[in-house]
Amino acid sequence: MSLMQLYQQIEHNEWVDIPEGWLQGRTLYGGLAAAMMMQKAIYAIADPNKQLLSTSLTFVGPIEQSKARLTAEILREGKSVTTIEVRLWQNDAVQSILIASFGVARESSIRVNHEAQAPDYAAPETMFTIPAQYGMPECYNNFEVVWSDMNLPCTGSDHPDFGGWCRFHIEKQENRCFETADLMALFDIWPPGVLPMFKQLAPASSLTWTVTYVHPIQQNLHDWFKYKVFTDYAADGYATEHAHLWDAENRLIAIARQTVTVFA
Repeated sequence: MSLMQLYQQIEHNEWVDIPEGWLQGRTLYGGLAAAMMMQKAIYAIADPNKQLLSTSLTFVGPIEQSKARLTAEILREGKSVTTIEVRLWQNDAVQSILIASFGVARESSIRVNHEAQAPDYAAPETMFTIPAQYGMPECYNNFEVVWSDMNLPCTGSDHPDFGGWCRFHIEKQENRCFETADLMALFDIWPPGVLPMFKQLAPASSLTWTVTYVHPIQQNLHDWFKYKVFTDYAADGYATEHAHLWDAENRLIAIARQTVTVFA
């Protein structure tokens, strides 16, 4: 099932099938859950003039490879901003929650441009790709991810963080215009910033994830994006980090902040 087919299910049904090939260990890949809830929010608001401003997600419990129910409630609809909550249900329990704000541009004399500058990476074709036998989760196969350095997961590194290029796998998804929900799926494919410090394979999962949408995506699904993560603090089984996503023209697309549970 393609992402577009999944989005069409969400448009017409409250219960949808979880597509195969997207598991991350024993649960559904968080980026796909986020994409599903984002698409539900967009359909519920039904106003193309209101674009995503920011969204916050909490991953409550594991999502199984079975049907899931998506519900949406508009919390407030103002002249400029609409705030919505979407819940993903399985087994009569909430497994993920998304709260998002959509808005229209307003006149303002305030402008600040302190955006993080995009890194100067080499061309994606020249950089390192983790081989299939490395042990990355199933969901990883839906993307092409290349690394700007060799600070790879579970190598016992003395420092966190990494970056590189990413895009949807050109053999897994047909090329088309990039949707807002696609951003949620792509942005989350990189592992937590502390994972290179793991001495062996061990679980780590997103607890909360907040994304601020900066510049609208004008690309197609097969286009490359730059990524860089920065770990702010890690101790006592949790880590907090922030990450940036740029397009190939070095426009800042989105900023994320994440709290990660660490089992190493």
